[in-house]
Amino acid sequence: MSKREIELYIVDILIAIDKIKRYSKKFDSAQNLLHSDLEWDATIRELEIIGEATNKLLKSDILDKEYRIIVDFRNQINHGYFGIDENVVWEVINSYLLEFRIELITIIKSQNINLNEAIICAKEDNYFSTLTTKFLNDLNREVQ
Repeated sequence: MSKREIELYIVDILIAIDKIKRYSKKFDSAQNLLHSDLEWDATIRELEIIGEATNKLLKSDILDKEYRIIVDFRNQINHGYFGIDENVVWEVINSYLLEFRIELITIIKSQNINLNEAIICAKEDNYFSTLTTKFLNDLNREVQ
């Protein structure tokens, strides 16, 4: 796996976290989010993306093994093992995503990972989304 791919996976995760925060911010409970089909489905999809990209980072030894729980959660969502508990999803959104984001930013800075090309690619892929483009511009400034 090339360093380029690692950068793309990191940016994918950070975009997904941003989208989940945007999708869920108008809700005050797990049940309200669950009953909003569009935001619920979009949130679940972004959680799957986070899990898949995290798996790639684990295989590249970018993340500690403790983050395997994210991949396991993705597998549970993706395969529907025992259903998806909206309260667990809500807890992940409100308690763990920010923590994971902070950890990724720390890794980027401590390992001098340059996200410039990955951000440019992500902007090209998301040119239609002003909110994602704004997020990517802000991210670029944050990690410089």
